[in-house]
Order: sequence, then C-alpha cells, then structure tokens
Amino acid sequence: MITQAIILAGGFGTRLQKVVSDLPKPMADINGKPFLEYLFNYLEKYKIKKVILSVGYKHEKITEYFGNKFNNIEIKYAVENEPLGTGGAIKFAIDKINNNNFFLINGDTFFDVNLNSLANFFLTNKADIALSLKPLTDFDRYGAVEIDNKKRIKKFNEKKYQKHGLINGGIYALNKNIFNYTDKIKFSFEKDIMEKYLTKLKMYGFISDTYFIDIGIPDDYEKAQKELNVK
Repeated sequence: MITQAIILAGGFGTRLQKVVSDLPKPMADINGKPFLEYLFNYLEKYKIKKVILSVGYKHEKITEYFGNKFNNIEIKYAVENEPLGTGGAIKFAIDKINNNNFFLINGDTFFDVNLNSLANFFLTNKADIALSLKPLTDFDRYGAVEIDNKKRIKKFNEKKYQKHGLINGGIYALNKNIFNYTDKIKFSFEKDIMEKYLTKLKMYGFISDTYFIDIGIPDDYEKAQKELNVK
C-alpha cells in the first residue's frame, strides 16, 4: 500500500497568464476552488495520508490556502528558492517522504487513475517506475509512449501528430532509490531519469482510459470549468 504522494505544484502557468494571473498554475480557479483542491479530493478518496507539495513561484498563495492539513491529509512543503526542474524538484522533496515508494502527480493535470490498481501493478511488477498512460486519438500536443506485450516501456517519442497512441498522464508510482542515478541538483525527471535510464530501470506503463484533463492551455482550462465540478 502506498500512502504518500508528491505533487509538483511549482508551475508558473505562462500560457494561462491571460486567464489566471498572479497565481501558481495549480491554484487556478475552477468553479470557486483552486485546481489543487480537486487533486487533494482525489488523493483523499484513495486514503493518501501525507502529501509533499513541491512549490516555488508564489508558493505563499498555496501555503496560505492549504496550511498543514487538508481534511485527513497531512501537508508538508518543499520550497524551491530557484527552479530545479522536475527531477530536481522531486529529489528535493523526497527527503520528506517516509517510505521507499510513493505517488508522484503533476499539479496541472487531473487523471482519474485508480491509485490502488496502479500501486498493485507497480508492486506486482517489482517496478522502479509505473507510469500511468492515457489512450488518445488525433493528438500532437503530447509525445507518445510505446510499451511491449508485458507493458514495459520501450520508447518515449517526441511530440508529433499521432492518429492514436498512449501519452504520459502525469501520475506515477515510484521507488525513491531511482534518484541515486544522478548527483545533479537541477535536472529533468523525464529526460535525465526516465529517458536516460530507460534500459536500466524497470519501467512499466499502466493504461487507464479514464477522465484526463491538462489545464496548461486556456482552452482546456475553460473545459475544466465545465467538467471538473462533477468529479
């Protein structure tokens, strides 16, 4: 059982500045509540006990709103004084994780993955990383992920038009020991861990054809206003 999670919540929200100004992207208002609150409600459904918020840009807006507890979830903060990249942010935050295994969630996407099933998949395969994958059609905004018949990750493709494929949905089950592969402070989790050590790490794809939205662009932010209030 995995009961702790890191949420990457340090995004600037550059593409959302016209609709969301002066806030970290995960605090973007969705029907009167910050987007991050939807993520907390989602995590609470799966009995997550502790969340580390990896924060940077205007982090005070997050700490003022959430404090140190959300219902039954304990909240800790890993505050970056300067941007460390996704990998650096996770590595900085894992000191506050008590267990070897944890969930990682992007703070600007909502993907309704069954976390119990993801954890079971991760543990059964004795994986280093289990990556949630969302099937999509007619897309060019994301790179496609290829898996073999045992669901092991074979390849990460660059962004280009795909008639159909699997994308990285931004929810992971991880073993913290994977960060022993680098002594860098600033680095990309995707490029410097997942892609660089693809053949060394036991990395599997967990397919989930459930609700997914990325609020990173204004059109999808507006779409979230209509859809997330029913989640």
